[in-house]
Formats: sequence, C-alpha cells, structure tokens
Amino acid sequence: MAVAAWLQIIITLLAIFLLSIPTGRYMARIVMDQRTRLDWLFDPIDNAIYFLVGRKLARQPMTWQVYTLHMLATNMVMALIIYLVLSFQDQLPLNQLGFPGMEAFQAFNTAVSFITNTNWQSYGGETTLSNFSQMGAITFPMFTSAATGFVVAMAWIRAFTVTNGGADLGNFYRDLIRFLTRVVLPICFVIALVMIWQGAVQTLDASVTAHTLQGADQTIVVGPVASQGTIELVGTNGGGFYNVNAAHPFQNPTPFTNIILIVLMALLPASIVVTFGEMIGNRRQGWVLYGIMGALLLLFLLLCVLPEQRGTPVLAQAGIENTATMDQPGGNMEGKEVRFGIAGSALFAEITTAFTTGAVDSAHDSYTPLPGISMFGGMMLQCVFGGKGVGFLNALIYGIIAVFVAGLMVGRTPEFLGKKIEKPEIVLVSLALLIHPLVILPITGWSMLAPYALSSLGNNGIHGYSEVLYAFTSGAADNGSAFAGLNSNTPWFNLAIAAVIFIGRYPAIIFLMAVAGSVARKPTTPATTATLRTDTVTFGVFWFMTILIVGALTFFPALVLGPIAEYFAMMHGLSF
Repeated sequence: MAVAAWLQIIITLLAIFLLSIPTGRYMARIVMDQRTRLDWLFDPIDNAIYFLVGRKLARQPMTWQVYTLHMLATNMVMALIIYLVLSFQDQLPLNQLGFPGMEAFQAFNTAVSFITNTNWQSYGGETTLSNFSQMGAITFPMFTSAATGFVVAMAWIRAFTVTNGGADLGNFYRDLIRFLTRVVLPICFVIALVMIWQGAVQTLDASVTAHTLQGADQTIVVGPVASQGTIELVGTNGGGFYNVNAAHPFQNPTPFTNIILIVLMALLPASIVVTFGEMIGNRRQGWVLYGIMGALLLLFLLLCVLPEQRGTPVLAQAGIENTATMDQPGGNMEGKEVRFGIAGSALFAEITTAFTTGAVDSAHDSYTPLPGISMFGGMMLQCVFGGKGVGFLNALIYGIIAVFVAGLMVGRTPEFLGKKIEKPEIVLVSLALLIHPLVILPITGWSMLAPYALSSLGNNGIHGYSEVLYAFTSGAADNGSAFAGLNSNTPWFNLAIAAVIFIGRYPAIIFLMAVAGSVARKPTTPATTATLRTDTVTFGVFWFMTILIVGALTFFPALVLGPIAEYFAMMHGLSF
C-alpha cells in the first residue's frame, strides 16, 4: 500500500483516540450530574422537556426493573409511531413524489429495525420514502435508539458504584434527555453544517431537474440528507437516505467527509470506555478495556485492508496490476468509489462493522473473503468497541466470564469492580452471551433449506450462504449492513430478520439489567492482596484471549462454511 494510504488510516485512528478522551470525560460529568460549562444553555431545554414528560416521572429513582420497564415501554410506543408513519405516508405531508404507504411486512421490519439501532433496510430510501417519512420515521429513532443503548450502559455501570442496594440506578427519562440534548444533538448540528459546506444536500424539496449535456432532463431525488446522514453515523445507526448510503456523492461528497464520517461512527462508542473509567473512579481499568478493544480493532483492520489491497488471483490472471502505483490503485477495486480508494473504503467497512454502525461507502458483497471474515468478526463478537453502549456491555460480559474462569483457576472468589461474581450473575451473563449465536445460526441453517428463502439468493454457491449468514448476523448485531446479492424484501426475510433484530436486542438487555440489579444489592468488597485485579495488562491479555476463544468456538464452524471456504476456492481458481 502507498504511504498516503497508511497515513490516512493512522491519522483517522489517532483522531478517534484523541477525541474520545475529552468526549468520554464530558459524558461522565453528564451521567454523574456534575456541572459543565454549558449548563446555562442546556438546563432550560432539559427543564422544558421534563415538564412535558412530567417532572416527577423524570426525577424519581428507578430500580433495574422499573428502569428496564420504562425503556421497553418507550421503545414500543416509538416503534408503533414509526410503523404508522410508514404505513400511511401517502396521507401525510412532504410526499411530493406521491409514494404509497409501505407494505405491512416491510413497515414492520423497518419499525423494529430502526427502534433497535439496527437500521436494516430492505428498501431503497429515495424510491420508497417521502421526506416526512425520512425525518419522522427514520431520522427520529436514530436519535432515540442510540440514546437508549447508551443510558442502559450507564445504568449498568452505576450498579457497580451505588451504595443504595440497587434502589436507584438512575432515571431512564433523565438519562435519555440529557444524553440527547447535551451530547448527540450538538454534535449533529455542528457536523451537519460541515457536511453541507462540503456539498451534502439539505432541503425539503423532493427532487431537482438536471439538464444533461445530451440535452435530456434527469430528475434527481433530494431531501434532508445532511441531517440524516450525520445522526446515521454519530448514533451508529447506518440507515442511509439513499440506497447506496455513504457511497452517494450527495450524502458523502468528498474524501474529507469520508474521514469525518469514519471518526463520527467510532467517536461515541470509544468515548464510552473512557466514561466507564471515570464513573468507577479507576481510569486504569478503563484503559485496559480500551486496549483490549483497540487490539481487536487493529487485528480485524489489518485483515480487511491488506488482502483487499493484494487483490485476487483472478485479477492477476486477467492482466490487472494488483500493486498500487502512481497511475492506478491496484488490488480489488470492485464495488468501491474511486474517490475513496481501497484504504478509505476498507477502513470504512471495518469501522462500520466493528462499531456495528451499518453505514457503507462501498459494496461489502464485492470484498474478497478475508476482509469478509473481518466484517463478520466485528459483528459476531459485538465488542470490538461495538455500537452505542451495547458493544461496551458485551465486552464486560466477556470480562465477567474471564474473571469467573480466572478465579476458579487460581482459587480466589471471583470479583469484578469490587462486587462478587456468583452463580446468579454467571447464569445471566451466559444467557445474554448465548442469545447472539442462537438467533443467528439456527435461522441461517433453516434459510438454507426452505424453498421460500432460497428463492431470494442471487448466488447459489458458497457466497449465497455467506449472504444469508451476513444478513442475520447484521440484524442480531444491531448493524444493518448487507451483502447486497440477497433479496431480503420478501415476507420471510422481512419477518425473520425483524425477529432476529428484536430478540437479539431486548432479551440481552433485560438479562444484563438483571445482572446490574443483582450486583447493586451486594456490598462493595475492599481490595486486598488476595483480590484478583482486573486493571492490569496481564488480566487484559487474559480478557482478550477469552473474547477470541469464546468467539471462535461459537462462530468458527459457520465461517468455515462461508468466507473461509470462499477463500480456499478463490486461491484454487474455483467458482464460489
């Protein structure tokens, strides 16, 4: 790879790291109700919203059961609103192009997808949705679903710091409102202006007419693209205004905006780890976890970038130069924008799957098998930073399992952050961990047998299986990206993927909140010489290996049948 390509990757990762430190510390002050310099601006806004919600409701302390119940109820109400907006968009304003209401199965799939921060799209935005639907049913839940994941993670951290026996893990509405008004909205407002400056479209018009050089007229769909595209990345959402998402020049106009979008989708998930260290009063513990996640990210990033730049034997046999030169990029450029190149595209692809965002600036279906494995890996592990709050919680699940195993190995009572880890906690975190493979693997197997599912395949070989596995993995991981050769807009895939998304999201949150309630009731054990410290490099390595081993044992057989088999077929010149 060219030096410029490596510099682009290094500078982007460095920007994510440096920005995550002050952002994480700022978020910690918000979560812990500490004063900030912008309180004079945000307090009146928050108070107005508290008045609408109900001041008493927005301030009462909540146990884990009450916190979870209000989170679920709020999400279900918002999902119903989304479904109704999509179903009746033909009777709502700002539908200048006359789009009909969305079909019932597809509307159900979309409502479940967007309320869970997955943003799986079985439709093309510019050919299906009015501007009102794009704002009221797509952009709106991008804010609330991202905030939901974050506040659940913050309530979970509080369980390890409270001394009230679990009677107060915070208030769901207060947490949600403060995160939206003080973190997400300000970032989105500023970045949207930058995107407009760079050429992203922002208008309430539905289309413009362009006069081509040949003398013909071409209708181009436009709308509130910059505002939606910004929260799409800030909130690790992924649902694009256009079907080709961030590959569209109206949504991602320049290489500079491409870097901005990459930084945006990584910023808040990385910052949460810093927030964690601040909240528990142990920055070293936060940095150990940051190092684990960072090491996993670098491992998968190299697996994505290097093989893609190396190209394929088929390209070499066709006389195409696989080595990058001053005249051409080399490697596998299929499915990529020339303005982003292999480095910018592969970095975007790895970040979007590692941080479970789902936005794309290239066709993931066109990548070679090894980069495909790296994309699968980020979504299957769900803790290579992962999405807003959810990835962080999954990393802590592995941490608790690592503590339990290490405690058994050295004959010490397992403790994590001063709380004893006993049978109830292990049962609950195991259930939360097992939900992910259980909602991916069986339904993938069934879809490879059922005629109504097989009819959606665009490829009847190994890669067709990979497309189905990717679809369900993406849904369960709250990601939303796809191997585009699969026709997912069918009753089976709309319902099946919606079920995977729903089960992959909410039961895991319920189990984890039950863990929070359990540990919150326990007294904090003072550290002694017999305490198994979890903020050391040694334990960090053990934690890292626990993630890799458990993840490999869970998903490796499924990958063998898909991208690993594709790799060996490619190397031997076979069709896949």
